Amino acid sequence: MSLESIPAGAKPSATLATSAYEQLRADLLAGRFRPGEKLRAELLRTRYNTGSSPIREALNRLLAEGFVLLEEQKGFRVAPISKDELRELVKARCWIDGAAIRESVASGGQAWEEGLVLAYHRLSRASRWMGDAPCSSNPDWERLHRAFHTALVSGCGSRWMCRFSEQLFDKAERYRLLACARFPERNEREEHHAILEACLDRNADEALRLLGLHYSSTLEIILGSDLALD
Repeated sequence: MSLESIPAGAKPSATLATSAYEQLRADLLAGRFRPGEKLRAELLRTRYNTGSSPIREALNRLLAEGFVLLEEQKGFRVAPISKDELRELVKARCWIDGAAIRESVASGGQAWEEGLVLAYHRLSRASRWMGDAPCSSNPDWERLHRAFHTALVSGCGSRWMCRFSEQLFDKAERYRLLACARFPERNEREEHHAILEACLDRNADEALRLLGLHYSSTLEIILGSDLALD
């Protein structure tokens, strides 16, 4: 069927599947479905206002990414979480992001610097929280936070490294958002600024040291939260 033959107002199945995938992935990252929770097709069809085929395709994509599991005879469930996986994620992020930032510092040009400065500027102007209620993280801050970390590695010249970095970021963010942890004794703005300054000074060793501290701080906060980890 050509696009011209699709009725007005209708969406191609690929577009429907992508929409369902993006919405479900966002809900999984934000912890709106809990680890181990069964993902019932009927509930998902209603929640995302779509049919069975887009939901099935979305679930299969998320299965490949490791965000859901498929149990024989039982269907799809949200992937579990554990202390070991979290520690492994943090270690992998230090390796991948560290290598990408070191290369960015060595080879990134003016465009990389400008993009990094702009990403930090936007992040620094966003409010971290929305009100005083638990789990009230500002969605704009979350988006800009991701953009800053993406900008850090973007000068490495490797699409694969950038892709791996983004995948690990999302995996780790799932834990942070599930933990719903506030950081009362932590100045994340200063942490990000210090990493920025080290990159602009072309001091890769210092940038990686600060990055490791940044990731480790988040790790310890999550481990000390009420999040149930095996």
